[in-house]
Amino acid sequence: MNLKDKRVLITGGSGFLGRRIVTKCIERGAEVCNFRSSDFNLTVFDEVMDLMHFCPHIVIHSAAYYGGIMINKKQPAKIYIENMLMGTHLIEACVRHGVEKFVGVGTACSYPGHIEGELHEDDLWSGPCHESVRCYGAVKKMMQIQCEAYKAQHGLNGVHLLLANLYGEWDSYNTERSHVVAALIRKFVEAKRNDDLTVMAWGTGSPIREFLYVDDAAEGIVRVAESYDSTEPINIGTGIGTTIKELTALVHEISGFEGEVVWDHNKPDGATKKVFNVNRMVGVLKWAPEMLLTDGLEKTIRWFEKNYKEAIKRW
Repeated sequence: MNLKDKRVLITGGSGFLGRRIVTKCIERGAEVCNFRSSDFNLTVFDEVMDLMHFCPHIVIHSAAYYGGIMINKKQPAKIYIENMLMGTHLIEACVRHGVEKFVGVGTACSYPGHIEGELHEDDLWSGPCHESVRCYGAVKKMMQIQCEAYKAQHGLNGVHLLLANLYGEWDSYNTERSHVVAALIRKFVEAKRNDDLTVMAWGTGSPIREFLYVDDAAEGIVRVAESYDSTEPINIGTGIGTTIKELTALVHEISGFEGEVVWDHNKPDGATKKVFNVNRMVGVLKWAPEMLLTDGLEKTIRWFEKNYKEAIKRW
């Protein structure tokens, strides 16, 4: 599907990921509808229906209420209900307004927690999500079920993609909400600013994760909107695993902090390993992410240092 002259509605379009999706759609010649949650509350069906008066050809749903391990522990009900209502309302509204395509942005958290090898799309339903992210992961992958059901009954072209762990400029650096990369960047930059002697890191450092630069994520999402039409989920990531200890060492070095790292083994590690199999992505999209982790961290850390006061205020 060529996006030129298509009307594209992007939820979360002013957020960390959404702003990149907006830019890439505009670059392709699309007419983009970008709005704030203060304008339309996606957990209220009538407001979602009002939003559809934009008459979009495509809806890309990147809005989400999410966070790291701690916010998943503290606010599981909020995570569950807000994400469930947003996805459910949007897909139903797409059918009622004759939207051509719905693109649901999912997460690696949806994969079963017991899988210790590559995360292949065929394994998505082979077990429960890891308990540390169960509410977020389970609700997000329900969008795939809804897309299947709505294609079977209504003919909606709904697709579901799964994103690796994102990082980059404009992420949330809030201490309660941030994911691991943003949390580490803030810790090391502040420790350097304060002339601290140590930085405390969580867990053992042994879990293996995959890290995707946010611009690459947006490019993958737009390519899915253009050329992927199956109800089978598709991974968007690098397929490269990095231990938390290795990630910490990179942030330590790039930030210029000269102190030591102390590991708090009383803090949770989460799942042992989450790294995507990206064969479907490469085969269908004829594309792979371009940003190397070291280069992406360099860009992100320099941005955070320059925009520190504004960055730490973002929820």
